[in-house]
Amino acid sequence: MNKIWFVTGSSRGLGRAFVEAALGRGDKVAATARDPKSLGDLVEQYGDAVLPLRLDVTDRAAVTTAVTTAHQHFGRLDVVVNNAGYGLFGMIEELTEEQLRAQMETNFFGAFWVTQAALPLLRQQHSGHVIQISSVNGITAFPFVGGYAASKWALEGFTEALNREVEGTGIKITLVEPGSFDTDWADSSAVQAAPHPAYEEFHKAIQALRDSRQPADPAAAGRALLQIVDAENPPLRVLFGSQPVDLVKGLYAQRLQTWAEWEELSRAAQG
Repeated sequence: MNKIWFVTGSSRGLGRAFVEAALGRGDKVAATARDPKSLGDLVEQYGDAVLPLRLDVTDRAAVTTAVTTAHQHFGRLDVVVNNAGYGLFGMIEELTEEQLRAQMETNFFGAFWVTQAALPLLRQQHSGHVIQISSVNGITAFPFVGGYAASKWALEGFTEALNREVEGTGIKITLVEPGSFDTDWADSSAVQAAPHPAYEEFHKAIQALRDSRQPADPAAAGRALLQIVDAENPPLRVLFGSQPVDLVKGLYAQRLQTWAEWEELSRAAQG
């Protein structure tokens, strides 16, 4: 049976790749974007298989309306992909409160509201798969993207709890943790904090790193996501890209080593 998808942030980047992968194999998609005109070529190519919806995920009422509209239009929802988000760049000292709150509104609360709107519908169906697009920044945190990492760690926390809450309901939950992909996440869609003179040399190093990066192909991520949603027992967490795969083993080995080294103090702390 063809699957029915609801995907936020469908106009470009990974969201666009997910939508194209689903439509390309015959699934149907409620594709959301701030400007539905950006989805016009998909409608032209796939016709009624795609339902373009205007959605700003920071508008809770609009989220509920969009999820309900998609469910009523197609009769069910099989895959809900919380992809909408953007990068916030700046050292912790450089970030403004307004910038950090806006980051959380989109990357965290947007996914939270879509999830809350979809859960009653999926529970009624006794089926469905919620896909949260997290990041390698959801399992570790790099300098210059601390605000972004905060939003993804929050997403990971509520999603892990959610996974336990829906056990036995037929609902599946997966956190996708991508590394660097060839999108405009770090370019036109990003928000940049005003630089502080104290970090001038670091900013130069970051720019050199950006210039030398070799990001992965979003289309490959789209194909990989199809395998996740088709899996009988999908993982709670899955890494997308070689960067996080290469990073995670050493990362967790280091954490385990540190916890072991301080185990005696940890136990003593309980009195």
